[in-house]
Amino acid sequence: MDGGFSLSGGVRASVRTPFEGAFGLSPLPARSLDRGMGEAVGRRTVFRPDDHGDFGHVADRVARGNTMLLPAVGAHEAAQLRNAIATGALLTSGRHLQHGDATQSTRNMEMFTNCATAICSFAKFYLLLNGSGVGRAYDDELCVVDWAQAPELCFVLSPTHPDYPHDRAGLLRFGLDMQIVPWDTTIETFDTGMEAQVRAFLAASVVPDVAASGRAGRPGTVVHVIEDSREGWGKAVEMIEAMAFRGSADRALVLDLSAIRCAGSPIAGMQGRPASGPISLLRGLLNIRAHVIAPARDTGMPLWEQALRVDHYLSVEVQVGGARRAARMATKSWRDAEVLRFIRAKEEGGLWTANHSVMVDAEFWHFVNSPAAVGPLAGHARAVFAEATRCAWINGEPGFINGDRLEDSRTGSARLKKIHEDGRDFRSRRYQATEAATLLADLAGRAAQAHFPVTTNPCGEITLHVTGGYCVIGDFAPLLACPVPPEDVTPGHVPHDVADVWDARVRDSVRLGVRFLLRANRMDALYGEEVRRTNRIGIGPTGLHEWAWVRFGLDFHDLLDEARSAPFWSAVRELSTIAKDEANAYARETGTAQPVTVTTIKPAGTTSKLFGLTEGAHLPARRQYLRWVQFKGVRRADGTWEAGTDPLLPTYARKGYPVRSLRSFPGMSIVGFPTVPLIQRLGMGERVVTAPEATPEEQYRWLELLEKYWIGATQGNQVSYTLKVYTDRHDLEGFRAMVAAHQPHVRCCAVLPSRPDSGLGYEYLPEEEVSAGKFAAITATIHDVEVQEVIDWTHLQCASGVCPI
Repeated sequence: MDGGFSLSGGVRASVRTPFEGAFGLSPLPARSLDRGMGEAVGRRTVFRPDDHGDFGHVADRVARGNTMLLPAVGAHEAAQLRNAIATGALLTSGRHLQHGDATQSTRNMEMFTNCATAICSFAKFYLLLNGSGVGRAYDDELCVVDWAQAPELCFVLSPTHPDYPHDRAGLLRFGLDMQIVPWDTTIETFDTGMEAQVRAFLAASVVPDVAASGRAGRPGTVVHVIEDSREGWGKAVEMIEAMAFRGSADRALVLDLSAIRCAGSPIAGMQGRPASGPISLLRGLLNIRAHVIAPARDTGMPLWEQALRVDHYLSVEVQVGGARRAARMATKSWRDAEVLRFIRAKEEGGLWTANHSVMVDAEFWHFVNSPAAVGPLAGHARAVFAEATRCAWINGEPGFINGDRLEDSRTGSARLKKIHEDGRDFRSRRYQATEAATLLADLAGRAAQAHFPVTTNPCGEITLHVTGGYCVIGDFAPLLACPVPPEDVTPGHVPHDVADVWDARVRDSVRLGVRFLLRANRMDALYGEEVRRTNRIGIGPTGLHEWAWVRFGLDFHDLLDEARSAPFWSAVRELSTIAKDEANAYARETGTAQPVTVTTIKPAGTTSKLFGLTEGAHLPARRQYLRWVQFKGVRRADGTWEAGTDPLLPTYARKGYPVRSLRSFPGMSIVGFPTVPLIQRLGMGERVVTAPEATPEEQYRWLELLEKYWIGATQGNQVSYTLKVYTDRHDLEGFRAMVAAHQPHVRCCAVLPSRPDSGLGYEYLPEEEVSAGKFAAITATIHDVEVQEVIDWTHLQCASGVCPI
């Protein structure tokens, strides 16, 4: 038997052979998705009709699409890559599983990048439309556009467009979309007063043609027909933003939305997901006109706040587009005079589409932790800390990011300024920044002198230059590299023959994953020059706690003892070294830059759920819970479903799954999937440690160890981690003391105060903890034999260590 990791020493041959061949060349059977939640996520996010619900087909097309990016990839590597993905050992990321296929080489990189940054609103909007999570720094020195100087905006929608409201039903839909009438208004309750109000709003907001705008042919008027594409929507915002930067308040911009396909039309590039239609974009632009441009002109508004609000209103329209959430990070320097206003912005309501964080440094923490320090900056730092922790105690935000501990991408900023001047670093085959070149050049020059030249993606694990950059990221799941069912292994006592194959597969999954990500960097990209300069990637583990238990026999508390868990941490360090060595070697082979970053740990939400793993570095959230998943559609009072409803929704409802319609997202419903995590099924019993059971100090220690052994001193990103602090166990002063003591020593950690049975003001949270009794009652109403085999009451009791037998 073997409890240690099989180390891969030795000197490589003169002809480099990067793989140990652990996955073989013959197709391996695909791993089945976790029953219930995993299958639901697979159907909703990953599977296409021609995948036939088979993860092996997903692996075939994803491996084929990626290897076609570089013709030199051999058949042996392609076969092993396919097997690594099919077994779940290499999970890539949800973006690649969704979009990867033989057409990948013809597509834009933005479809495959989880993480990005942007320095302008139009850039951020375009990246969000492509599905990227986008971070933006709202530091005073990086916000230069005064939206009060935007042109007069006029909107055109032809009455012949299918989405133009004519009859009462169309007017009701328009009124609901524009939030003029209450969300629960029906055709029966839509009275004449409401109808008149909607008609008046329509007449004031949109005209039937350019001539009716009254601006056609007048001096200073620009007429633009918005193309029916992501690029078309982005270009419309670019024109507004560029004109505002140039000071065009005395001009008019007429935007014609008539060419945009109607709502519900399939988007080919999004596997047929429904389009939002022109009304969605119109709503976003009307909100900017009414709630940013007008107040900025009338009463004034700081430039950073204008940018923040513009980005929010645009992000809302991505949020409801059916493709994904509009994931954003908004950061602001602690030194900015108005950072207190930024800190309170979330508390005051309305700005819900971004994670807010304050960018801090060692000087900030010195002032916070040194009461004797005096001076205006010292007092300001303590005021920022007090207000940020007060707000975070109430609603969970803002967080703190240690900007000085991030990798500094200042190198090359002078080049970036030149690149922006001629537009080359905002230019791909699909999109060219034609209107905003001067704005981009101005901002690039400012970024070269910025105190914090980097910010992060929405989940905090990737550091990127503030002017714009990407990082393609992926997961490997060391537990799923096991060549036999993990449930059949005695934890910590793995037969030598199994251990040798298992460990080799883990190492090969890292090597294959690194090469996979570096090939993705060869795609046509908006930030092509920055990609070539940095060649960033981020590969990281998921399901760490399951691997630690089955392979090494270690639980969470064991892992915090470095001596006791030395074999585990030695394995983690070796894998980190393998990842960086492979990345550097493959970059040399392919004639590309040495990657600035290689190792990371991302949230791994989609990929982990496919197989029931703990997500990234996180502990299991709870022992049993309802996982709520959004679907398009609403059930009417008579039990029928509205047109356009996702067919999966009535299917789950018929089977007895909990289904609720949403008030905050009209037209959407959520389905609750009873979930017992895989870690509960591996024989750990009472040794399972959930996030609420681990102390904050233990979780900070866990992060420090991951940064030490996996991220490393060089070529490392960060660990995405949310640490929940329960307010029934800590008071505000205790919370402040904990953050001040521990936050300075990690790169990034989201600390979320949580109250029992509280959603912090949200209509629902993705995971709802339920008692064992309630969980059993819910599962008893679900008529889905395959799911009940996994999550029935007897299984739940046995998994918890109290089997009635």
